[in-house]
Amino acid sequence: MATPELTSLRSPRVTAARRLAKRSFRGKERRFIVEGPQAVREAVAHLVEVYATPEAAERHQEILDAARAADVPVLSATDDVVAEMSDTVTPQGIVGLCRFLDSPFEEILAARPKLVAVLANVRDPGNAGTVLRCADAAGADAVVLTDASVDPYNPKAVRASVGSLFHLPVAVGVPVERAVSGLREAGARVLAADGAGERDLDSELDDGLLGAPTAWIFGNEAWGLPEATRALADEVVRVPIHGRAESLNLATAAAVCLYASARAQRAPAGCRSVTST
Repeated sequence: MATPELTSLRSPRVTAARRLAKRSFRGKERRFIVEGPQAVREAVAHLVEVYATPEAAERHQEILDAARAADVPVLSATDDVVAEMSDTVTPQGIVGLCRFLDSPFEEILAARPKLVAVLANVRDPGNAGTVLRCADAAGADAVVLTDASVDPYNPKAVRASVGSLFHLPVAVGVPVERAVSGLREAGARVLAADGAGERDLDSELDDGLLGAPTAWIFGNEAWGLPEATRALADEVVRVPIHGRAESLNLATAAAVCLYASARAQRAPAGCRSVTST
């Protein structure tokens, strides 16, 4: 194994990386940390530097080769140094310093998206990252985080996205009113997902309404969507609860809604729910 080049926890590189744990520093530098082989592999096109322990370098040589091929500096570091840069309890021996990659909202609108997830006042980074992952899996065209939502570059959000942060356009800091008006002007029907909705998801499917371009608004984990936000939407739609569960959590509800739209949009002649007769 190669002798690590970076051994001191007081190195300016280590100090700069640790500062990125705070949102203010991430915003100032427009950089964030990605941890683990999966995230570093997905982030290659956006990397500034990669740090790996000798053991991790041997196990993930193809990732480091891809980084070098993209002219990204790769430095060998001790276990302690990589752990200091990491946010996890059990680091995987490889971290990357990555550039911000959010897309201007106007570019997303110009592409006339068919399916968009809008996160309004979502504060939990794990939920935000998971919804981003669900949107990616459902084939959504973009994710929009409003100005009151969590930073998608929060380490927990990045990990929860499991690489999906790098797969689709993400707009950050968009006022919810602008998000709704812009997406509507771009041809999308705007639906607010809320347990108190007058319409339910089965009805939307039964009536063949989900095949059109759609933007789903998902709200805060604890208190959902405020009335002012619900009033902006074309419809407020609930996921029907057929069993005894009180409710669905944010990420689960988002997955159900996004996949319902994805299925309807891909069906040659529309789509009906499994409960229709």
